[in-house]
Amino acid sequence: MEQNLQTCIIDDHDHADNISLLLKSEFPGFEISFKTNNILQAFEFLSRKPSDLIFLNSKLTDDHTGDLLIRHYENSQIILITDSEKSVIEAIKKGVTNYLLRPVKKLDFVKAVNRASENFRKNKITAITNAFQSKINLPTLQGFKRVNIDEIIRCEADSNYTFIYLADKTKVIVSKTLYDFEKHLSDHNFFRIHHKHLINLEHLKEYIKGKGGQVVMTDNSVLDVSVRKKHDFLHKIA
Repeated sequence: MEQNLQTCIIDDHDHADNISLLLKSEFPGFEISFKTNNILQAFEFLSRKPSDLIFLNSKLTDDHTGDLLIRHYENSQIILITDSEKSVIEAIKKGVTNYLLRPVKKLDFVKAVNRASENFRKNKITAITNAFQSKINLPTLQGFKRVNIDEIIRCEADSNYTFIYLADKTKVIVSKTLYDFEKHLSDHNFFRIHHKHLINLEHLKEYIKGKGGQVVMTDNSVLDVSVRKKHDFLHKIA
């Protein structure tokens, strides 16, 4: 299924016009939101309105601006337009794998845009999937509370219950064991430092040396690390 992408063309005037004509002819649903031969103007526009698809003339960038464009607009599909295979090799090293060599042929153009459209679709599905997987349901007496996993600072065992401490300073009591949460959260950078404590390593602030040692979390809680877990914990955060 064709994606109708918001498009920005960064190229010399005559070449940009040719790209525009090809795009309107072969992909009439695409919207050309901006066209310029000035890389700084492109940055200014893209900072306000990111484009899904960017056609970029390699001659208009140096190493610095090219890297900035690729890094800051990694969610955009970039098609490099160049006269030189050397530029293509350098771009591939930086992560741009979609390109067109001049003179641009219609078939090559269609293939490049279709490839960009498909990559955009796949990335969008991946983003949605990741967003769904980054949440967890915490059962409560009233139903459940759905939270972002990265908002969980730590989980503390209390018999067959677990206290979940969140970044907004709230605490949720869940009638599940800490082991249940350890199974679910270990793939999300959580580590069980003690039979009572499962922590989110993204919220680790400090480690204090000792027989087992202690950790300080972003909510300023100080938790013991068991002697048995110390080696694996220090290896994990090294």
